[in-house]
Amino acid sequence: MIHYPVKILMAFAETFNEGDQFFDWLMKNGYPELAALSSAVRGSDEALSWLMKNGFYHLAALDGAIDRQPKAREWLLKHQFELLVYLADAVNGSQPAIQWITNQQLDIFLHIALRIRAFRDSQTFDYHKKKF
Repeated sequence: MIHYPVKILMAFAETFNEGDQFFDWLMKNGYPELAALSSAVRGSDEALSWLMKNGFYHLAALDGAIDRQPKAREWLLKHQFELLVYLADAVNGSQPAIQWITNQQLDIFLHIALRIRAFRDSQTFDYHKKKF
C-alpha cells in the first residue's frame, strides 16, 4: 500500500465515513482494489472474493489481519508485508504498532488505522442477522 499516492490513501480512509462519494471515486478512478478492501473490512464476502480472484492477496490478508485472524497476519509476515501487519495491529489498538508507524513518519497509515477503528467501534452486532 505504500506505493499509492497520499491522495489515494486519504480517499481510501474517507470510505469509512458516511456516504459513498469516496468509494465511488476510487471505483471510477482506477482503484477498485481499495474500494473492495473497504467493502471487505465492512464485512462483504463478495469484496473479499473479488480481492482474491483478482490477485490482491495482500489486501485480502490485511482484511483478515484486521479481523484478528492469525493465519492472515502470518501470511503477511511471511510475504514481507510488514507495513500491513503494523496497520492491522494499529487498527486493533496495538501501541507498539502505532509507535512504529509514527516513528516511520507514515502518518497517513495511522490516519487509516484510526478511521477503520472508529468505523468498527461504531458498529453494533445484531445476532438476528448472523450468517450461518
